[in-house]
Amino acid sequence: MAARLNYRIEVTGPAGNRFDEILTPAALDFVARLDNEFAGRRRELLDARRLRREKLGTGEEELDFRHETRWVREGDWRVAGAAPGLEDRRVEITGPTDRKMTVNALNSGAKVWLADFEDATSPTWHNIVDGQLNLFDAIRRNIDFTTENGKRYAIGDSPATIVARPRGWHLVEKHIRIDGRPVSASLVDFGLYFFHNARQLLARGSGPYFYLPKLESHLEARLWNDVFLLAQDELGIPRGTIRATVLIETITAAFEMDEILYELREHAAGLNAGRWDYIFSVIKNFSSRGADFVLPDRAQVTMTVPFMRAYTEQLVRTCHRRGAHAIGGMAAFIPSKDPEINATALEKVRQDKEREAGDGFDGSWVAHPGLVPVCREVFDGVLGDKPNQIGKLREDVVVTADDLLNVASAGGEVTENGLRANINVALRYVDAWLRGTGAAAIFNLMEDAATAEIARCQVWQWIRNGTKLDDGTAVTHQLVTGFLEEELAKVRADLGEGNRLDDAREIFVETALGEKLPSFLTTGAYARYLTDYR
Repeated sequence: MAARLNYRIEVTGPAGNRFDEILTPAALDFVARLDNEFAGRRRELLDARRLRREKLGTGEEELDFRHETRWVREGDWRVAGAAPGLEDRRVEITGPTDRKMTVNALNSGAKVWLADFEDATSPTWHNIVDGQLNLFDAIRRNIDFTTENGKRYAIGDSPATIVARPRGWHLVEKHIRIDGRPVSASLVDFGLYFFHNARQLLARGSGPYFYLPKLESHLEARLWNDVFLLAQDELGIPRGTIRATVLIETITAAFEMDEILYELREHAAGLNAGRWDYIFSVIKNFSSRGADFVLPDRAQVTMTVPFMRAYTEQLVRTCHRRGAHAIGGMAAFIPSKDPEINATALEKVRQDKEREAGDGFDGSWVAHPGLVPVCREVFDGVLGDKPNQIGKLREDVVVTADDLLNVASAGGEVTENGLRANINVALRYVDAWLRGTGAAAIFNLMEDAATAEIARCQVWQWIRNGTKLDDGTAVTHQLVTGFLEEELAKVRADLGEGNRLDDAREIFVETALGEKLPSFLTTGAYARYLTDYR
């Protein structure tokens, strides 16, 4: 590792059990080395994001495939492809990195576990460092979990392959500071995990694998690739060892799938259809562009509406042309004790996975171990003994810019029930997030931060555009404020004591009812409520 530079690293988060095993001087130096090298480029890219969103919002810029990178889209090249443990990804389970989830996910029967420091984790200092500890122990097969009734769970003989998802470029970790400034949360999550575990993973026949969230352009992918190169060089690990799967969960990234894979080609494993954040991105970027970009109730925006079909089919075609895996979207249902609810929901999950497998996806996501069997059965039926269907090139797919931007094709209606549901679910999720839970069970669904983001953005968009409900009532600030108080009372009665609904209400008002639409609700809420350092 290169000699230590002249900088001051300060950890302001409180000490915890075994935190010193993760926050070692050498590990912190490694994170600081990465952050010092790339902090300037990260800020420039975030500035470019903001400027582009402003232009898209006013119509000054229209989204299209980039002319200057046409040579990439038309070129004949392929990515590095699968690495040990990533050849077969027919079922991937996602979830936060708490100890119970770590053991259950690794034992779930899924091929891959997305160990999530991002949307499924409330970024409290304890959650972030404890999550690193749990992965540290799991990789060394030194982890177990005992329930309240004394039942012990330990990792089995064939655990899922771990793919860690760091937080997005837009977030910082305020509990680690370099010369007084907070460090990129992406580089904290990536750096600590890579520093402690890369060699151990390689020794066990696997490797350091990552999911990359919230990318908005190929230049952001290039930044990640340069991070990978420096990290591998610093630890003396061969270049190309890292594998990354990129979530295509922004509308701008949907126009740069080839370019994103190209920038990461030495380290690229595939793309994932991050459906919920994708819808959030569409609403956010076009929230002021009029009725053609207004979406109906969230529940009506399914994966079968034309503009979402265009996005997923384009993803499969792009991936397979480049030798990369195409991974499908989340099945968020939580199995219920009610057999009728279960039967109906599981049939919808099955239909969703059958559509994905038929379209050529190589695997898909589930949020609960109880959904692993149905997802596996569907993909087993298509794949058989093959690890994937990368050979299915989908040359029949031709997607235009108009197809991706045809938001009006969703059809549907905005209803009072849909408006109230957005308010209710946003309050419930933000309350759970403030109390340290990033993956919250709400109405038989496992919801993460993307749910609250969609909900509050839709409310803002409907007010901004004077959208009418199906009964003719206009969505106004006054109407929403009245519904907010009514839904708050319902949720308060349901949750009982110990909630943080007053804070959740304040966050909702600021991010859904203000003059401007904030890019993310989590950035301000993190700084105000989850940061010990002021």
